[in-house]
Amino acid sequence: MFKKILIAEDHEVRNLGVLKALTELQIENFEFVSYCDEALHKLLTADAEGQAYDLLITDLSFDKDHFRQELTSGQELIREVRKSHPKLKIIVFSIEKKPKVIDDLFKNLLINGFVSKGRNDSKELRNTIKKVFEGETVIPQEILNSIRNTPFHITENDELLLSLLAKGFSQSEIESHFKQNKISPNSKSSIEKRLNELRDIFNAKNNIELIVICKDLGIL
Repeated sequence: MFKKILIAEDHEVRNLGVLKALTELQIENFEFVSYCDEALHKLLTADAEGQAYDLLITDLSFDKDHFRQELTSGQELIREVRKSHPKLKIIVFSIEKKPKVIDDLFKNLLINGFVSKGRNDSKELRNTIKKVFEGETVIPQEILNSIRNTPFHITENDELLLSLLAKGFSQSEIESHFKQNKISPNSKSSIEKRLNELRDIFNAKNNIELIVICKDLGIL
């Protein structure tokens, strides 16, 4: 079992589920930190002292306060950790539900497990810690079903197009933006055609519904 664990979580009440899971697994060497910068510092310091952590458990959302932080989210923390600790086991413990966000955690940030906060989360976390220790990648079944049933085959240009649309840009303004930034295809007809295709992909009746769906999925 893991010998030394670091937990990045800024809400004490949510720590109870983590504490219960670690206690049931008889893991005694663990630390809580409330800031992502502090988590990264502890990981690097532990390495330098020859006492490395072998598991990071982190939330994704951290409340802002009067302490200025370079890393303000779990995603930013994991991205930095992966630069110096490519093989460190990482479990995300979060209320996040958006399939695209969770899919990106596994595909781009290479996390080892995801646990949804909620009822019975200490049991789910305990089981996930055990499976990750044994070398498994753990995705909750309901999250896996959502990912499988969600169309993610969109490009960076699609994301930009949707982002500009969500900001209230007209198709003519999007055309001008694309041309100014040398993004192609950039004709008004091609933009209109791609929006039609995206509405079909996401089964949206209009552009407003398309934006709402994409926000719900975590694409925007």
